[in-house]
Amino acid sequence: MSGKTTSEQVFQGIGVSPGVARGQILVYRIAEEAIPHYDITPEQVSQEIARFEQALITTRQQLHELQQKISSGIGSDASSSILDVHVSITEDPALIEPVITRLEQEKKNVEFIFNEITRKYIHTLQELPDEFLRERAVDVQDVTRRILQNLLGHTHRGLTSVPPGTIVVAYDLAPSDTSSLDREHVAGFATDVGSHTSHTAIMARSMNIPAVVGLHDASQRVHDGQPAILDGYSGTLIVEPSEQTLYIYGQLQVKRHSLEERLAALRDLPAETLDGHRVHLSGNIELLQDIEGLKHVGAEGIGLFRTEYLFLNRRDFPSEEEQYEQYVSAVRAMKPHPVIIRTIDLGGDKFHSDEVTPPEINPFLGFRGIRVCLAHVEMFKTQLRAILRAGAEGNAKLMYPMISGVAEVVQANRIVEEVMADLRRDGVPFAENIDIGAMIEVPSAALTAEMIATEVDFFSIGSNDLVQYTMAVDRVNERVANLAEPAHPAILRLLRNCVEAAHNNNIWIGVCGEVAGQPLYTPLLIGMGVDELSMGTANLPRVKEVIRRMKLEEAQELAAAALHAIHARDVVAMLKALIQRIDPDLLSS
Repeated sequence: MSGKTTSEQVFQGIGVSPGVARGQILVYRIAEEAIPHYDITPEQVSQEIARFEQALITTRQQLHELQQKISSGIGSDASSSILDVHVSITEDPALIEPVITRLEQEKKNVEFIFNEITRKYIHTLQELPDEFLRERAVDVQDVTRRILQNLLGHTHRGLTSVPPGTIVVAYDLAPSDTSSLDREHVAGFATDVGSHTSHTAIMARSMNIPAVVGLHDASQRVHDGQPAILDGYSGTLIVEPSEQTLYIYGQLQVKRHSLEERLAALRDLPAETLDGHRVHLSGNIELLQDIEGLKHVGAEGIGLFRTEYLFLNRRDFPSEEEQYEQYVSAVRAMKPHPVIIRTIDLGGDKFHSDEVTPPEINPFLGFRGIRVCLAHVEMFKTQLRAILRAGAEGNAKLMYPMISGVAEVVQANRIVEEVMADLRRDGVPFAENIDIGAMIEVPSAALTAEMIATEVDFFSIGSNDLVQYTMAVDRVNERVANLAEPAHPAILRLLRNCVEAAHNNNIWIGVCGEVAGQPLYTPLLIGMGVDELSMGTANLPRVKEVIRRMKLEEAQELAAAALHAIHARDVVAMLKALIQRIDPDLLSS
C-alpha cells in the first residue's frame, strides 16, 4: 500500500457472542412502511376484518416456515423458541381485539388502525423500567411489521442473500432477521442497541456468530462496503482497519485460536489444582436453551437458574405445570449433576406488574427478592410445588434470593414445609430431602452468616449485588461504577466471614455473581475457601484452566496477603502477577 493516512474508526460496545470476523460492512436499515389512511363504509368493516385475519394467518405460516428452516438447517433451539414467542404475539388478544373494536367504531382502513394500536403498545413496552420487558418490544415490533407488510401485500427480503464476508451493522436486528440470515455469508453482526440478554444476543450465541451490541450510533457513521473487523470478545467494531491493526488482529487470532483449542481439551477433565484440591464448576442460566452450551464446556451442574424470566413477559403468573415443565427439563438434562433453582427475584430492575411490584423511588432498596415471595405466599407456594416436584426427577436444589437475615429464611422454610405437607397429602412425588440455600447479596446477610448457616444447606454469594450494596455504588452509573471493586477490603472481609460461617456449620459455599467467571479472581476465591463457582458458558473453560495450573497453597497465600492489603489495586496487581506466571495468554486474549 502507499503511504496514505489511515481513516480507521473504532466503535466500542458490548461483546455478546465470541469470535472475530473480518469482512465488508452491510448497513441494514428497515424502511418505514407508508401506511394508507382512508374511511370505509359500515358494509366494508367485515371485509377489513377478513383481511386482518388473513394477514395474521399468513404471518403465522411465515413464522412456522422459518422455524422449520431453522430446525432442518442450523438446529437452533434458541432461535426456534424465540419464534414461538413471535407466533404467540399473532394470537395475543391485547393486540387483536382492540383492532376489531376500533374498526367497528371508527370505520378506518385496518392498516391504519393496526399501526396506531401497535405503535402505542410498543411505546408502552419501551418505556417500562425493566430491561427484559423493554427488549421484548423488539419482538412485538418485528411481528407487527410482518403483519403490516402482509396487509399491504409487500415482501420482506431480510438478510437471506448477502455477499460473502458480510458484517451486518444495524440500529437493531429483529429476531426473525437474525434467524433467517445467510450464515454461510454473514461473518458477524453489530447493533447500536441491545444487551447481553436481548434476543439478538441469545440467538447470536446459539448460532455461533460473532456479535457486538450497544455501539450507540455506529449504523449512522459507517457505510456499505467498508472493510471492518468485528471483535466479539472485546465488543469492538473497527472500520477501515490500518495495516498495523490488521497485523495485530492476525497475530491475536492465531493466539486465540490456539488458546480455544487448548481450553476445549479441558472439557472432561476435573477442575482440580496441581495439589489435588477439587472445585465444583457450574453454570448460570436464564433459558433452557442455555443448557446445551453448559454441557458442551463440561459444566458440573447449574449453579443459578434465574426463574424470574418465566414471570416477566406475560400478564399472569405461570401455572404450576408450566413452571414444573421448565424446572424438570433442566433437572433431567443435567442429571446427575445439581440444578440450583432460585425462587423468583422480582423487584429491583425486574417488574411483573404494579400489583405485585409497585413503582418505588428506590426499587433496589425496596420490595424485591424474598420479600416479594413472602408477601405473595400463594405465588411462592405454586413455584415451590413445581420445584419440589421437579426434584423427584433428579438433583434439584432450592435457593432464596436477597436474604437480609435469618428470620426470612425461617419464614421461607416454614412455607416449604407446608408445601411438602400438601404434596404428601395429595400423593404427589417430590424431593423430600431437597437442599435449601440462601443467596448472600446484602451486607446484613454476610454479617449474620453464622446465624443463617444453621438454617440452610449451602450459601451462594451474589457478588454483583454484594459489591453494589456494600459500596453504595450503582453499577450502571458511569460516574461511580469504577468504585464497584470486588477486591475492596470490605468485600474481602465479608467474603471471609461467609466462608468461615459456612464451613463452621458443615455447609458448602459458592459464588454465582460476575466475579465467579473472571479468571483473574479465581485464585482469590479458591484461596478464600469457596467450594463452587457458577458462571456463564464462555468463561468456564478459562476458570478451569486457572484452577488446573495453580496450587491451593499458593492461592491461600495470595488470599491471606489480600486480606492485609489496603487498596483493591494492590490485590488486583497480585492476581495479575499470578495469572501472568501460570498462563499469560488468559490476560491477553
